[in-house]
Amino acid sequence: MGLIVAKFGGSSVASMDRIKAIADRVKSMRENGNDVVVVVSAMGDTTDDLIELALETGPDRNHREMDMLLATGEQQSAALLALCLNNIDCPALSLCGWQAGITSDNNHSKARIIDIEPQRIIKEIEAGKVVVVAGFQAVTEQGDITTLGRGGSDTSAVALAASLGAERCQIFTDVNGVYTADPRVVTEARQLSSVSYEEMLELASLGALVMQPRAVEFAMLYQVEVEVGNSFKNETGTIITGVVNMEKHRIVTGVAHDLNVVRFAIFDVPDKPGVAKKLFKALAEAGINVDMVIQSAMRDNRNDIAFTTEENELQKTIPIVEKLVQDIGASGMTCGTNVAKVSIVGAGMQSNPGVAATMFEALADEEINIHMISTSEIKVSCIIDQERIKDAVRSLHKKFSLDLAD
Repeated sequence: MGLIVAKFGGSSVASMDRIKAIADRVKSMRENGNDVVVVVSAMGDTTDDLIELALETGPDRNHREMDMLLATGEQQSAALLALCLNNIDCPALSLCGWQAGITSDNNHSKARIIDIEPQRIIKEIEAGKVVVVAGFQAVTEQGDITTLGRGGSDTSAVALAASLGAERCQIFTDVNGVYTADPRVVTEARQLSSVSYEEMLELASLGALVMQPRAVEFAMLYQVEVEVGNSFKNETGTIITGVVNMEKHRIVTGVAHDLNVVRFAIFDVPDKPGVAKKLFKALAEAGINVDMVIQSAMRDNRNDIAFTTEENELQKTIPIVEKLVQDIGASGMTCGTNVAKVSIVGAGMQSNPGVAATMFEALADEEINIHMISTSEIKVSCIIDQERIKDAVRSLHKKFSLDLAD
């Protein structure tokens, strides 16, 4: 057969019973003739528990030291799984990120992988071992441990699969695959058999929590076929692949929603070159990701600029925006935290006019007010009142008949 990179998330390794079950599954993969590299997350709520411990140390939580601390969760999972495998006569070896040759930039807590030198992994595979890699972590060129941000184990797995030329990367989680909407919100949501890289990247970026967006970026860049499946069921999941392999008739693939949204508005911004650059450069330098941006029509050589960012960045964003309001001579700013984003995604939208109008019609029928709109070739996103998000998701799922089989 070939080489499989299999990633198991925190819920999959949340207890020793589950780790032992994963060990049995990995052994079966080996017995089927596959070489196997396993990537693991920290056990259950370990990362959150470590963050809570860090809070007890005081107000100074240096990002470098936080990375040193949080990386220990995945190291624990990797060692325990390797021990279980060895105890069922399946030779295995655990490696930290740096031992696996994963190098990143020095942006602690949100590092990006810049290179992988997998010689050690290849050597151990050739020796007949399963290699268990601690996900979520890497090392800088200066030798400091970094972490890749929430969900970073997905990125570790896809990047390793690309580096090793794996036949497939399997992402095992606690759901059966990728759905047309969050099944906790829409009971009629159904599992997709396949989804394109582009669609999955949009869905992941817009709130679908099945995969980390950067992991999908890696898969798309290096054409790594990914299967998202259930750790606890031996069933086919959702295949993430190139759009050339997808059904052409599907207009809308899924509905995503995101509650981690805050909306900023800056009023009476002088309409002159360099103002937008000054605003968004300051936010970028602070590590704040900006999502939707809308600039109103000019009046009296001034306009309004509205944008969204993550709500968990609110306290860091407010002072930056307040200072910029003064620096650029704007009249003021507001921020709203009671909003959410709902989006429709589908590669078929490129060749089918009227999709946005249908979305707006569905929301209007539910008397849901739209605050902001953003579009791309394969998605339309709207900012709405947070209290109406479930109604919006359900109405859009029904409007586009996503409960019906392809």
